Amino acid sequence: MFYRPEDGHGLPHNPFNAIITPRPIGWISTRGPQGVDNLAPYSFFNGIAYTPPQVMFASTGWKDSVRNISETGVFCVNIVEYAARDVMNITTTHFDAGVDEFEASGAPKVQCQTIDCPRVGNAPASLECRETQVIELKGRDNYLILGEVTGIHLRDDCLVDGRFDILRYQPLARLGYRDYTHVTELFSLKRPDD
Repeated sequence: MFYRPEDGHGLPHNPFNAIITPRPIGWISTRGPQGVDNLAPYSFFNGIAYTPPQVMFASTGWKDSVRNISETGVFCVNIVEYAARDVMNITTTHFDAGVDEFEASGAPKVQCQTIDCPRVGNAPASLECRETQVIELKGRDNYLILGEVTGIHLRDDCLVDGRFDILRYQPLARLGYRDYTHVTELFSLKRPDD
């Protein structure tokens, strides 16, 4: 099968998200100028640089997260573990702007240390970020948010022999449609020049 996106795919569901898998989930927490806290998952998320550490996520729509970041300049990326899948799923709800998604979902809220923003208290890792750019992308209502990481929280039980052990928490990943997966095994490959 071949199709041009502008012509449509002719399938019952768009396969684009199912092709680019698995995708890590950035559970983005923000605080609005009026002090209302927001928590929402974004699966177009990733790290983009080491020094200084930087991340990105993309949003379809000028959602509460993007609005809060554009007004306050800060956000926190919380890593989603398999055990938090149901709580994370609640935060996919389109709540009104005045609703605190931490309270609505039951996610534990803790104040960040380097920015004025909450984080998920029991997340395996949280990345406190200062926004560096909000870019309007091609198309209608697509935004790319870039941030520099200013603080990193690692849950103690996820550190094993000086390494962040993903099998301790099993990261949740987004697939296509309404499908997810989680990491339950890993393997290493030595590079030829190691």
